[in-house]
Amino acid sequence: MTEFINRINGPINSFVWGPIMLALLVGFGIYMTTRTGFFQIRKCNTIVKSTLGSISKNKDAAKDGVSPYSAMSAAVASSVGVGSIAGVATAIVTGGPGAVFWMWMSALFGMMTKYSEVVLSVYYRSKDEKGAYYGGPMYYMEKGLKSKGLAILFAIFAGTACFGTGNMTQSNSIATALQGSFEIPTYVTGLVLAVLTGLVIFGGVSRITKTAETLVPVMALFYILGSLVVIVVNRDTIPAVISSIFTEAFSFKSAGGGIMGYTIMRAMRFGVARGVFSNEAGLGSAPMLHATASTDNPVKQGMWGIFEVFITTICICSMTALVILTTGVVDSGLTGSVLTAEAFSTVFGSFGGAFVSLAITFFAFTSILGWSYYGECSWSYIFKGKQKQVSKIIRLLWIPTVFIGSVGSLDLIWNVSDTFNGLMIIPNIIALFGLSGIVIKLTKSYIKDPNSVRMADEDTEGIA
Repeated sequence: MTEFINRINGPINSFVWGPIMLALLVGFGIYMTTRTGFFQIRKCNTIVKSTLGSISKNKDAAKDGVSPYSAMSAAVASSVGVGSIAGVATAIVTGGPGAVFWMWMSALFGMMTKYSEVVLSVYYRSKDEKGAYYGGPMYYMEKGLKSKGLAILFAIFAGTACFGTGNMTQSNSIATALQGSFEIPTYVTGLVLAVLTGLVIFGGVSRITKTAETLVPVMALFYILGSLVVIVVNRDTIPAVISSIFTEAFSFKSAGGGIMGYTIMRAMRFGVARGVFSNEAGLGSAPMLHATASTDNPVKQGMWGIFEVFITTICICSMTALVILTTGVVDSGLTGSVLTAEAFSTVFGSFGGAFVSLAITFFAFTSILGWSYYGECSWSYIFKGKQKQVSKIIRLLWIPTVFIGSVGSLDLIWNVSDTFNGLMIIPNIIALFGLSGIVIKLTKSYIKDPNSVRMADEDTEGIA
């Protein structure tokens, strides 16, 4: 049975995470970048003021939702998973130092993809009977694109992927890392994770975002500071490393007498893929959390989406890449989190592995929390009118799944959930292209007058 599933899953996975889909994602980001006049660069000062500059003003949750900062924190928490440590290492080993350049490029254009998703999710969102906001790709597909079928398809893909990508694979990574570094039995880790997860997710989205708001700055600073120590110790190698990132990105070396440009193609493929994996721009997951923000302006929340990509890829993933490259361990024959641990160990000694294990624990645990909400949103959309019951069921299923993931072997689950994660891109990218005109219109209106942007239910011209 396992072999049969793998035979079916393999080709689908190769397509959804292959060159065509990645090109569409990056292509959309390039399209939106040009159509908005390089908004993420030209309006950099505005973006910083509207995000970092406004944290103290909007940090507390409003009565009808959560603060824009909290929503962004939860979105960052859900996307900065194990891939920021293990995935970057694998990309460098497979695609070479040039993969880092293409990771940066995918992030630069991915900022506008994530921006577009967030703008649309806030613009087309709804309110429940308590006045709390909710939304996401399903709602801009139904309300904006007028395609309920596409919305249901997305919800099925996301609702299926969440249990694997956002739950079991994350808890398994935590349990494996803690067992390797501290000899903690996997079942002990599983039990503790299950309890902690339950304490958070049964408090609903407000508790998830509050927890993320607390943990995200801590885990980001913890990892970035540790990385900077390693990079500073190896500062003499920085010029050569930066040079290799750019030269290898455009290297036309052939592979064993094969086609010229092989190196650049591998660097591009794995770098772009790592960028997409790290910030989830185009997957449609994070917009579900951004939609809960207590903001009256879709464009302002969209700027938090740009900031989210900057933190996840430009900051955290770049730290992993520079640590590996400056320490010179890339040719050690290792890969994944083991390679990253080896890089930190060159400076921290035996604590290097423990440092990486703690980082994985932080990153993966917050991913589990964020993805639990994605699961609730997805299945609640499918079973409209029964949101309360669906949310309760998802939470009850989520907790034992965390434990199962901690103690089980997940090769098949990892592969299948990764495929469903990629399948989310197909309906979402269709919707993004179809509704790109709305995003462009709202962006131009905001540039002319920040107070002119309204929600879809107030803007009949925009809906049409």
